[in-house]
Amino acid sequence: MIGSFKQLKKDEEEGGGNPYYSADKTSVLQEARVFNETPVNVKRSTHVLTKILYLLNQGEVLATKEATDAFFAMTKLFQSNDLVLRRLVYLGIKELCNIAEDTIIVTSSLTKDMTGREDQYRAPAIRALCRITDATMMQSIERYMKQAIVDRTPGVSSAALVSCRHIMTQSPEVVKRWVSEVQEALSSDNVMVQFHALGVLHQIRKSDKLAVTKMITKLTTSGLRSPYAICFLIRVVAQLIEEDEVASDSRLFDFLESMLRHKAEMVIYEAANAIVTLKKSSSRELVSGISVLQLFLSSPKPTLRFAAVRTLGKVAMYQPSAVAACNLDLETLLQDVNRSIATLAITTLLKTGTEGSVDRLMKSISNFLNDISDEFKVFVVEALRSLALKYPRKQAVLMSQLADMLRSEGGLAYKEAIASTIITIIEDNPEAKEKGLDHLCEFIEDCEHTRLAVRILHLLGREGPKTRHPSQYIRFIYNRVILENAAVRAAAVSVLAKFGAQCEKLLDNILVLLKRSMLDTEDEVRDRATYYYAILSSGDSQLIHKYILNPPMFSLSSLERALIQYLQSDTSLPFDTRTVPSAPPPQEEKAPSTLNN
Repeated sequence: MIGSFKQLKKDEEEGGGNPYYSADKTSVLQEARVFNETPVNVKRSTHVLTKILYLLNQGEVLATKEATDAFFAMTKLFQSNDLVLRRLVYLGIKELCNIAEDTIIVTSSLTKDMTGREDQYRAPAIRALCRITDATMMQSIERYMKQAIVDRTPGVSSAALVSCRHIMTQSPEVVKRWVSEVQEALSSDNVMVQFHALGVLHQIRKSDKLAVTKMITKLTTSGLRSPYAICFLIRVVAQLIEEDEVASDSRLFDFLESMLRHKAEMVIYEAANAIVTLKKSSSRELVSGISVLQLFLSSPKPTLRFAAVRTLGKVAMYQPSAVAACNLDLETLLQDVNRSIATLAITTLLKTGTEGSVDRLMKSISNFLNDISDEFKVFVVEALRSLALKYPRKQAVLMSQLADMLRSEGGLAYKEAIASTIITIIEDNPEAKEKGLDHLCEFIEDCEHTRLAVRILHLLGREGPKTRHPSQYIRFIYNRVILENAAVRAAAVSVLAKFGAQCEKLLDNILVLLKRSMLDTEDEVRDRATYYYAILSSGDSQLIHKYILNPPMFSLSSLERALIQYLQSDTSLPFDTRTVPSAPPPQEEKAPSTLNN
């Protein structure tokens, strides 16, 4: 027995795989017949019910009849007193109650468990019962709910209070009648009961600002024992300050500052976070909050360091000077063993650092960039973009760093963020144009992402002909015609045409390359090459400008309808493009960063 347990433990540590990965809905529902056995087969029933819950949580959809059959079979398991199986039954009821029909039949069984002596059954029974009871039947369990809210067992009281929050969405008037019981629960010695009671009380009164204000005034003076409840109270106070536009010397601000001296670290952090994120915080209040966060930067606990540096990163976006006092502590975090903390530290430093610290920060980035995920890498790139726009004289150093990052391993989102940053620098600083184009040209030689390669080619077609030596880019562009897929080849042919239209010295060579492209295996590439070759060969500057340098932007759906109508009518006359409405140029969508949220 001990040997088999050791083997199972070893398999678990080695990542033996998910035992339910291959579970099939049809076979699992057939296995559910075991629920009908008498006496209850606890071991098999537990295994099958676990499979059903796994499938539901993986997004498997049960038909109404399937859910109803499984639900009624599952209710027969109430005959067993096995604790694990009974708790699985409660979970199954909550999962299936919105799909199955006539689920109200288990109300009596749940009410019996809810009012019984077994505390292990009572709490989950309350949560399950409140899920299946609708507004019309709420009065039948109201007496039991009132008793459960003030129950001496913390688990039962918390379950009733949490269920109240769900009941509020359907029957708010019913819950409002339980205010006296909720207030009694608010004076509980249990930290979770007090937290849940405050949440329910606030939900009941949140539509009445005067009632919320009175509740806050009473609680800030009398005090709460639960650190979770105090954190919730701090959030409500901060929201009230923002909405009411109270003065910075009010009692509510004094309460937030007093919480900076609380014994619980989570309360101290919540108060500091509330102070530094308030839009109306004065310089004095901002400094007090940042000072506390600065102390957390040197905490031995990774969670506190992460929370502090993340909050400081948010503040640095609109108050970089206030966060600059923490720069020395932030630089220490660059060597943190937790790479997430180091990444947030470097991005915060990039927002608050001076021009003279850029070179040192670039070396720090290179040291740990390979150890973090692409999501954090994108975060670093966004910070580099802001720094490049802030200090134009450091754009060469930053672009060199970005070019190294572009050649490293990474996904499409990461590479797109780097390319976008280089393009931003090129557009912001004409002197950096040629260097930036060189970096991008080297990148597309090994670029595996079609969309990104097409975007860079489009940039080359727009900016390349305006450089001092446009001929140096032709090799990179024509390599795409030879080596890449059809979409990239077609884009490269269009870019060659733009060079030929704007660089008279290169026109003959461009015509030769376009003529070769007419032999391409892809229709789109051949058609584009033929089209551009004909226009450039005409030598008509007006025609070249109209159809290559400034091509018409048609609405594709409208163009399709117009062509169908043309083909169905007299085609002896040429197709008139003036009948097709124009479409605005496509706008590039910038994906918002989620790390600061």
